[in-house]
Amino acid sequence: MENKKKGSQSLFKNTMVWISMISVASIAFLLTVSYQATKASVQVTQNGDTELVRTHANTVGELLNELNVDVQQHDELSHELSDPVTFGMDVTYIPSKSINLAIDNNDTETYHTTARTVGELLEEEEVDVKEQDDLSHDTEAALKDGMDIQIERAFQVTFNDGGKEKEVWTTASTVGEFIDNQEVTVNKLDELKPAEEKPLQPDTPITLTRVEKVTDIVDEEVGFTVETRKDNSITKGQKEVLSAGENGLVTREYEVIIKNGKETSRELIDETVKKESKKKVVALGTKVQTTSTASSNNAVTTVSRGNSDSSRTLYMHATAYTANCSGCSGVTATGINLKANPGAKVIAVDPNVIPLGTRVWVEGYGYAVAGDTGGAINGNRIDLFVPSKSKALSFGRRNVKVKVLD
Repeated sequence: MENKKKGSQSLFKNTMVWISMISVASIAFLLTVSYQATKASVQVTQNGDTELVRTHANTVGELLNELNVDVQQHDELSHELSDPVTFGMDVTYIPSKSINLAIDNNDTETYHTTARTVGELLEEEEVDVKEQDDLSHDTEAALKDGMDIQIERAFQVTFNDGGKEKEVWTTASTVGEFIDNQEVTVNKLDELKPAEEKPLQPDTPITLTRVEKVTDIVDEEVGFTVETRKDNSITKGQKEVLSAGENGLVTREYEVIIKNGKETSRELIDETVKKESKKKVVALGTKVQTTSTASSNNAVTTVSRGNSDSSRTLYMHATAYTANCSGCSGVTATGINLKANPGAKVIAVDPNVIPLGTRVWVEGYGYAVAGDTGGAINGNRIDLFVPSKSKALSFGRRNVKVKVLD
């Protein structure tokens, strides 16, 4: 009996232990279920990524602490940190980025922003960027923390290319960089002002003069000279052509400089005589009839008292020059200072044709003195002194009649 009693007591104790254990487990389960059931469901978005969070946090600040989010001054948060957490709340958090912005290589400024793109940042900071400005990134480029952005402001310069002028926007720092950006070819003879290495400023005009050097080969006629011979067998005042004159032909090779399509200089570099000119020889009568002869011929003779028999007439090729021509000293071969006497009538001659110091009359020029020589003045060619370059260009080249008076 006693053993039965002890067995019953042991069974009861074991049963109570199990009941206690089951009760504790049930209570723990109920508490756990109850704790989880009382959590609030919150939707949290960070940097565009969204997740559903269940939390017992009382405030938004506590919620972010649970998520290890440290909110800084320039960050963007959809709620105040002190706002209470409610079921179904949407919390959006955007951390700010540190962006470095430099304009025209000046001091860099740092901005803290939650903008998504470069364009949004510029709009946010009211930084105006023109179409012609040089922006280091596309406006649609996504911002990244620590990004460096540079802006170079464009400015206008006046560009004259070969005589054609236009206004051009540029961000170039030197003239050479500007020329490269314009995709302009500068040839060896072209003249660029200012030089390529010079710094470029908004008020710096750029001039590119197009220069060409060409060879011009010209066939030119050379006028014949006229030789007058006194002939005592011919009655005074009468003339007789002994031999007809004939023009010569010379091929002249010129080096011509052309700037922006206009000839600016011409230099004779070679001359070849293709055909020599032949002078015209005229006999001038000097025979004076006697009174008896005149009576027998029933003629009256008038004796000329002029000096036409002492002059000779030449037909020559003429050009014009000034005292300021390239290589000119302004003083003639006979010592005449042309710069001090701009109104002087002086011609350059070949002394073998017209001796220096001879008085002459030139068709279209007037009376003058043969007072100068020139390297290209050979044979039947003369050069007329005029006071200005414009008059020299206006005279050009022509064949003229020249009377040798002395």
